[in-house]
Amino acid sequence: METKKKEKEIVIQMKDITFKYTEQETALNNINLTVYQGEKLVLLGANGSGKSTLLKVMAGLIFPQNGLYEAFGHIIDEKNLEKEAFSNAFRRRVGVVFQNADTQLFSSEVWDEIAFGPLQLELSEEQVGRRVEEVIRILGLDHLRHRPPYHLSGGEKKKVAIASVLSTNPQVLLLDEPAAGLDPKTQRWLIDLLVELNKAGKTLVTATHDLDIVDEIADRVIVFKENHGIAFTGTPSEVLSNTDLLLSVNLIDEYFHRHSHESDHAHYHAHPAR
Repeated sequence: METKKKEKEIVIQMKDITFKYTEQETALNNINLTVYQGEKLVLLGANGSGKSTLLKVMAGLIFPQNGLYEAFGHIIDEKNLEKEAFSNAFRRRVGVVFQNADTQLFSSEVWDEIAFGPLQLELSEEQVGRRVEEVIRILGLDHLRHRPPYHLSGGEKKKVAIASVLSTNPQVLLLDEPAAGLDPKTQRWLIDLLVELNKAGKTLVTATHDLDIVDEIADRVIVFKENHGIAFTGTPSEVLSNTDLLLSVNLIDEYFHRHSHESDHAHYHAHPAR
């Protein structure tokens, strides 16, 4: 008897999403995409192509002028998110890490920063304490617990920003250019963390223009055009091997060099136009 293959659970569905900052400034142009439970999805595109705007729509921070956004089977719009119970339920399940960690950090100590999210979930002091200590242990932040976030290095701030989101235990994690500005050691730590979070069941949606990290943090890649639409959807290998595609969306130029290492991991170095 043939076993029926289990269909993937859809956590996010976007249909014909269009967002304009002004009448003349379109940031998202007729976006259609689906995010499945437990996948690693990368939104790949040049700066200004709409990736960060799409993450903000997914996080319920801004609302499209046209189209339908559903998450966990519910319509996500301004009207629904004005309902406290609905908003709290949604924000328990979706966490966002912004590119600039300074925009997320505001508490006087790291411990308080990590505790802020769980406190908004109306957990008991004991539950909050357990969550904070678990995240501190997992991310190796014990030496920073009493430090003011604004005195930390860029990499340390990024770790604390991630910790402040993970402490709410979201089902879906949205990350905007998470490796930007990190030294190689911290970037390696971040990639390994994202892989482990995904193995633990988290759904990851990462916006980036960094081709070097795509094959490690993605099962599927959505490539954005510079006109703020979607150019291509495929696997990391399909995207990274398609030079014409990468040229057309301005992720590389004609002078780029692609170096394959023994691990078959491709490194891209785009040179300025001459």
